[in-house]
Order: sequence, then C-alpha cells, then structure tokens
Amino acid sequence: MNPNLLLAVHVFVVLILLVGAFTLVVPVLPGLVVIWVGALLYGLAAGFNLAGGIIFALLTLIMLAGSAVDYLVVGASVRQSGTSWLAIGLALVGGILGTIFFPPIGGLLAALLLLFLVEFIRLKDWRKALVSARGMLLGLGWSTLTRIAFGLAMIILWILWAFIFK
Repeated sequence: MNPNLLLAVHVFVVLILLVGAFTLVVPVLPGLVVIWVGALLYGLAAGFNLAGGIIFALLTLIMLAGSAVDYLVVGASVRQSGTSWLAIGLALVGGILGTIFFPPIGGLLAALLLLFLVEFIRLKDWRKALVSARGMLLGLGWSTLTRIAFGLAMIILWILWAFIFK
C-alpha cells in the first residue's frame, strides 16, 4: 500500500478508535462496537494477512464478550440489591430509548427513574426503591470500568496489528 495512503488509513482509524474510547465512558454509542468497526475498516483498507485475521477474530470475541459482560455486571448488581426483573427490564428499555432520544445522559436518567418508580410502586417504600437505584449506579460504575478494560485491550491489539504484525 502507498505509504501516504497507509498513513491516512492509520489516522482515520485512530480517530475512530478515539471516538470509541470516548464512548466507553460517555455511552452515546456502543464504544466497543465503534472500536471494532475501526479495526474492521483498517482490515478492509490494509488487508487481512494471517496475523491480522487472527487479531481481528480476537477483537470480535472481545467485543462480543465485553458487550455481554457490560449488561451482566449491571444486572447482577441490581439483582443483588433485590430489584425485581420487571424493574430491570423496564429500566433497560428506558435506558435504550433515553440514549436514542436524549443522548448522552438521557439513557442513564431514564433507566434510573424507571427503576426507582417501578420499585417504589412495587414496594411502596421510597428507601427500598432508592437501594435498588443505588445498586444500579454501582453496577453502572463497575460496568464502565469493565468496558474500559475491554476497549483498551482491543485498542492494544489493533496497535499490535497495525504496527507490529502488519
């Protein structure tokens, strides 16, 4: 590949990876998926050799595992606080819709509010409903840290692919 074109591809992919890294913390977009798309575009532009194919397969597995763990960490934390499945399900729907219509924090606010309201109606005790909301916040914090770890692993793998195993 022409060195100038390769440089342009690297710069473009690094910009995508930076957006992905940002959205690991501020969930406007699914950051792990954004990082994966950047790696896919790199592979399509630079080509897939054996090492690149293996690394891209690893990136795909990390993205899928990280996305699943993200939801499991929050769900486990909320369930540990005694929250009902109904409240968790409605909070998830509210979080998705809130993120779509009121990014970047609309999803978080909608999920917390729905979870609190459903638990308040179910338990008729605002303090217990607040414990559920606190469990969700704790889960979201751990989930963010987990997402960052998965995202950093993906970025490091891409750097190895792009600069070591080209």
